Amino acid sequence: MDDKVLIVGAGPTGLVLALWLTAQGVQVRIIDRSTGPGETSRAMAVQARTLELYRQLDIADSVVAAGHKDLAMNFWAGGKKRANLSLGDAGEGMTPYPFLLVYPQDQHERFLIESLTAAGVTVERQTELLSFEEKAGHVVARLRKPDRSEETCTSRYIAGCDGARSQVRKQLDGSFEGGTYKQIFYVADVSLTGLEPASEAHIALDGSDFVMVLPYGDSGQFRLIGTVRDERAEHAETLTFEDVSHEAITKLGVDITQVHWFSHYRVHHRVTDSFRHGRAFLLGDAAHVHSPAGGQGMNTGIGDAINLAWKLAAVMHNHAPDALLDTFDAERRTFAQKVVDTTDRLFTFATAQGSFANFVRTHIFPTVASLAYGVDHIRVFMFRTVSQIMLTYQGSLISQGEAGEVKGGDRLPWVVVDGIDNYAPLSRIGWQLQVYGSASQALQTWCERHAITLRTFVWNATYKNAGLAQDAAYLLRPDTYVAFACREPSPTALDSYLSEHGFALRK
Repeated sequence: MDDKVLIVGAGPTGLVLALWLTAQGVQVRIIDRSTGPGETSRAMAVQARTLELYRQLDIADSVVAAGHKDLAMNFWAGGKKRANLSLGDAGEGMTPYPFLLVYPQDQHERFLIESLTAAGVTVERQTELLSFEEKAGHVVARLRKPDRSEETCTSRYIAGCDGARSQVRKQLDGSFEGGTYKQIFYVADVSLTGLEPASEAHIALDGSDFVMVLPYGDSGQFRLIGTVRDERAEHAETLTFEDVSHEAITKLGVDITQVHWFSHYRVHHRVTDSFRHGRAFLLGDAAHVHSPAGGQGMNTGIGDAINLAWKLAAVMHNHAPDALLDTFDAERRTFAQKVVDTTDRLFTFATAQGSFANFVRTHIFPTVASLAYGVDHIRVFMFRTVSQIMLTYQGSLISQGEAGEVKGGDRLPWVVVDGIDNYAPLSRIGWQLQVYGSASQALQTWCERHAITLRTFVWNATYKNAGLAQDAAYLLRPDTYVAFACREPSPTALDSYLSEHGFALRK
């Protein structure tokens, strides 16, 4: 039996899963039925939490350099700018990446493919999953290769990262509860002039018309996202950019000089009933789809991949029991459901029709949003939510303890003291113990025995302000979330945690 993971689908979710597994010494095979990476994309935003986790493979800086930092969002209604929401300071002090990064999915995919190729793994194109069957201790999949011949592939696990029409999910007969919005979205990649300021994002509302304009790449490159209304939606199969309403675009005062590509699609809101089915897993759009509101979709799929990767590696290296894989479903499905519920409310508000809805959206909302965003704690809350740094796994079976304001399952607070970044040691994938203050010799010996890196930080009031407790121990999972927060750390307490959950960490 080949001791590997078969990954079906080479979008961002599948590519990130392959990268994180490969970095942990797990063999992968990644297939995709397409001829190459996507040339167009709907996903544009790379959130702060994704960038934090990208530091583990030393790719965060490259992604930031290739993307466009959007530091402000302008709201327009009836041809007038009604509000400007600055993102510049909303995330300051909370993350190394206090901004929204615009990095189109097609460019993002190509970068991830290059990183995976450099790691020695090639995406097998025009290779299609036909069926699979779980056997005792492994999965047998039937594949169709580029020459139309068939092949049998044996692996320990299979991961369905193959999108909303997932063949893996269909084979599992998993539910995909939810619905489809009646509206049709369009997305276009254009060159334009006349937008002020051209370096910021703009949302224009004009009656029932809606468009978002996002700058990226070289000067003059923009992504338009809007809705198709009235009778034009009834003939979506023949839609072109000239067919969609340009009312909101025109009132922005811009001149579109070239349309590089145009596409349209319907938006769904669905979550599958289980992310795990024995040795098969569903991730990304194969497990959950929702509106593009808030730029959450691709980032949520990447989060799925990193959550599953460390758990698969632990089980395959005999460092944890099979039961650990059940927490993938519990942790990620809960989060996906919250994302779907939140984006559903935002999308419903943005696309509601009728004179009263139009009045609220174009006159009341921009004013209220501007006033609310001027309140520090509201601005911080909004950034924390959209950036996904608020995501917590409190309540998970492997989240335990509390020290200061930090609980098991929380994202570790990011703190910089005298130029020392407490996230810098998290740049490698693996378990880690962090102590803010002093660590006993017994604790140091325990870490050496379990091959866990110990990081200590000289106590400073800044750590207390961030919610950390002096001399407490924070045992961090390989995906950098707090597994166990121990107010009075001792080898006995830490051994008890590992034993309770079956972790066998050793040199």
